[in-house]
Amino acid sequence: MDIALFSPSSLFAEDDDSSADEETTETSQSFVERTHKFPEMELLIREFSFHELNANLLWPGTFAFAEWIVQHRSLIEGRCCIELGSGTGALAIFLRKTLHLDITTSDYDDQEIEENIAHNCKANGITPVLPHIRHSWGDAFPITAPNWDLILASDILLYVKQYPNLIKSLSFLLKSYKPKDESKGNEQNNVKLPGLPYPAFLMSWRRRIGKEDESLFFSGCENDGLEVKHLGSRVYCIKPI
Repeated sequence: MDIALFSPSSLFAEDDDSSADEETTETSQSFVERTHKFPEMELLIREFSFHELNANLLWPGTFAFAEWIVQHRSLIEGRCCIELGSGTGALAIFLRKTLHLDITTSDYDDQEIEENIAHNCKANGITPVLPHIRHSWGDAFPITAPNWDLILASDILLYVKQYPNLIKSLSFLLKSYKPKDESKGNEQNNVKLPGLPYPAFLMSWRRRIGKEDESLFFSGCENDGLEVKHLGSRVYCIKPI
């Protein structure tokens, strides 16, 4: 597994960060709390000062994705969602508070990440805390019949070597999707509904790596039987072919 030995925020120009990034409290040597501006609200998020699995800071794609979703809220309202690479849980918390979305967080099989997401849920009035799945990409998924019809993620394509593992997990979630209501699933499969397909992976990718590197992810998805569609504003929809 690739380990980050740098702060993710150092990869961005300062004017690319839509967060207020106002440091409010240094809670310990391991964490820092910051107030971040999301559309129509502020969230107090506790971040790792450093985390070897790179689950420490909020990245620009989180805020860009939040704005895009608010502008296209009709596409995801009422969907059953899981977020991959939740990190601090900030995006999922925002979506629960803004759209009352049924959303599950997910990140590496790591207790510290899970506990920090729970902390941030409570700090922002989300009780009970959001359900969380501990899963390292490429490993067997702990749920054999996933019923999330929409998978979300932002800025998760940093490590090129992890693309095969990410695609493996993503393909499982999309191709093994089992709706809670089978009749609803049949209707979704047989009728061309407006909006996003069922199931679908919706991803915002705002990072600055080489186009040849990032294209490896999209071509890998296509080779694995997934269709990639660019929706604009660096937001992509991926679904089974």
